[in-house]
Amino acid sequence: MITDPIADFLTRVRNAVNAKHRIVEVPASNVKKAITKILFEKGYILNYKFEEEGPQGTIKIALKYHPVTKQPAIMNIDRVSRPGLRQYAGSENLPRVMNGLGIAIISTSKGIMTDKEAQKLHIGGEVLCYVS
Repeated sequence: MITDPIADFLTRVRNAVNAKHRIVEVPASNVKKAITKILFEKGYILNYKFEEEGPQGTIKIALKYHPVTKQPAIMNIDRVSRPGLRQYAGSENLPRVMNGLGIAIISTSKGIMTDKEAQKLHIGGEVLCYVS
């Protein structure tokens, strides 16, 4: 039993990027699927696939690297809010990652979205992670 499945997801992605893997597999959940979709939409991963096998299913993520320099698209991915210390932010004080170059993934009442989308909708929520 994993106490923090989102941290486990982020750690698996971070470890795969550091080891220069092309594909990483993680156990699926609705929150992880939403985070994966955001990472794909913002260009941090190449592609993803949800596989519904077994009781939980898995997410296969194809990681993205620069074709010439082999630098990963995900340079840094950090968990912010955790089970022991939840971090919330209102709509007026949402965090900016790398002065707007990175994204913060926020869990709001309207679903999981980036900090920029939450700011446009004027809603706050729990800050899940930073990606840059």
